[in-house]
Amino acid sequence: MVTFRNNNGRRNNFRRNERNFKSNGERNKFNNNFANTENFQRKSPGRNNHNASKLIEKYNNLAREALSTGDKILSENYFQHADHFTRILNEREIQKKVAIKDKDKAENNRLTENKEKKIDATSENKDSLKDKYSEIN
Repeated sequence: MVTFRNNNGRRNNFRRNERNFKSNGERNKFNNNFANTENFQRKSPGRNNHNASKLIEKYNNLAREALSTGDKILSENYFQHADHFTRILNEREIQKKVAIKDKDKAENNRLTENKEKKIDATSENKDSLKDKYSEIN
């Protein structure tokens, strides 16, 4: 026995052109907005490195739990995972410190350049005033 599905809703949407997909003419065959010169970072699908501190805590807890049940190999595996994320967290902290130092150096350079420009401008003004004063006398 053959059962037929109720296609009334689908058929009515088709007649009214309320389809949720694009026809072949509306769809680009290739993605044109991708440039080969564009730099991008690929995100690994299985890793969430943004919450490294939470992952460290998670794997340490799992390792302690595995030790309490007597599975030394599994606990060592979890400890290695925790160590991995600890290293990632340390690298991020180092990168942040370097970025802050670079930013501070750039700011200091900008401030010293501005001070030098002001000093040069004031010395030029003094020289021009001396010249005007000497012309008057």
